[in-house]
Amino acid sequence: MRAIVLSQFVGQTLRNFLVAPKQEDLVVLKELIETGKVTPVIERTYPLSETAHAIDHVGAGHARGKVAISV
Repeated sequence: MRAIVLSQFVGQTLRNFLVAPKQEDLVVLKELIETGKVTPVIERTYPLSETAHAIDHVGAGHARGKVAISV
């Protein structure tokens, strides 16, 4: 809904994007990760008590990798 409203004010057309992962694709991705061919980049880990700071960090556009919350 947000994309539809914002598209009225920007020069680009914004649309929702939904993905339905396929089991076969997830198996291939799992194998790539296990063999080390794909490595996720975790930029920063926050404790659960600092979740708000993590959201602020990502929301401000500072994240250059994945931001994780440790529980």
